[in-house]
Amino acid sequence: MSMLVLSKPSENLQDKMQGIWWLLSREDWTKSGEQKIDPVLGSSPIGLISYAKNHFAAQFMKRDRTETISTQISSTGSNNTNAIGGYDAYFGTYKVNEESGKVAHTLIGSITPTNIGIIVSRDLRAIEDQLVIQLDTTTLEGVPITRTLIWKRIN
Repeated sequence: MSMLVLSKPSENLQDKMQGIWWLLSREDWTKSGEQKIDPVLGSSPIGLISYAKNHFAAQFMKRDRTETISTQISSTGSNNTNAIGGYDAYFGTYKVNEESGKVAHTLIGSITPTNIGIIVSRDLRAIEDQLVIQLDTTTLEGVPITRTLIWKRIN
């Protein structure tokens, strides 16, 4: 496998992205084609994201999360949020650029205080009952990666 290349921006993205979405996959790839596994949330986290008119909420959890996971805050890369103990949750507002397909998310609340007030940028594509979110970030070690999340509409 390799990194998914996004299609051109979806028309009427603001309308098409609204709803509740279940995470199907989350993959991180370097520019050279090496897959990286996120040590904080693992290779196949569970996730849920919802978009309303101008607000959103997202939650991610390491699939095999146990009570033995450290409760330390885990710092992630640039243009990304920090998780704690194998869990990440945040909410806020968003603005869509219909031409580019980029969505700026402003975090108002978060399980991790350091996330509050940050703005993260995502490329979004909405095709039928699937939402693709892609972002450039870095690993914990600072290696540049592209993260691709594929979601299925559940409402």
